[in-house]
Amino acid sequence: MTAHSDAPRSRRERPAKPALTRAGIVAAAVEIMRAEGLGKVTMRRLAQELDTGPASLYVYVRNTAELHAAILDELLGTVEAAPDGGDWRERLEKVLTSYTAVLFRHRGLAMAALVARPRGEHYLRLIETLLALLDEGGVPPGQAAWGVDLLLQHATATAAEHSPGGRAEGARQEWDALAEALRDAPERTHPHVAGLAAELLSGDPEARLSWGLRALIDGILRTPLPPESPRS
Repeated sequence: MTAHSDAPRSRRERPAKPALTRAGIVAAAVEIMRAEGLGKVTMRRLAQELDTGPASLYVYVRNTAELHAAILDELLGTVEAAPDGGDWRERLEKVLTSYTAVLFRHRGLAMAALVARPRGEHYLRLIETLLALLDEGGVPPGQAAWGVDLLLQHATATAAEHSPGGRAEGARQEWDALAEALRDAPERTHPHVAGLAAELLSGDPEARLSWGLRALIDGILRTPLPPESPRS
């Protein structure tokens, strides 16, 4: 009978680890985010998941901010394409609503998207889609270029405001306190607030997102850029 040995296996006997690639690193980061939240996606945690050292990851991703931007770009691939046919405004709104929903589904991603700078293929495809729809509606090129930034800012901020998180109970209490302050505003000193308290609190997030996007789209169509706008 052969004696059992508890000695560690030689490194030569272990199965070879798959080679690191940027695509593989981003895919692993997305899985960590889905399971544990974006806050857990760090270079150290990712290195642990990939059974490597953090230094190895910096060859492919410069820092955590770039990693989060890469995660965002990967998930932008799930944004729904613009529907065929129909009013260009409605199609534009549907794309932006789908974008908002993607951010809303992933806790912490919307907050990161406010400052992230994605530059991958999915982000470029989204920008191309938005610009094409604005062009279809007759929006001048310069206004369309600036307008895309406004539309994405509004959609991202909406997702960040309403996305679920670990402090949901605290957020509910903060909202209730705000509602009480608006309803109790003295008419003598704050007549407009007192008169519009109900309207200030009205509308669900979906309705407010839709109204905001339509207001922005119409404003982008009608508002020319300032003269001699500098090019970066």
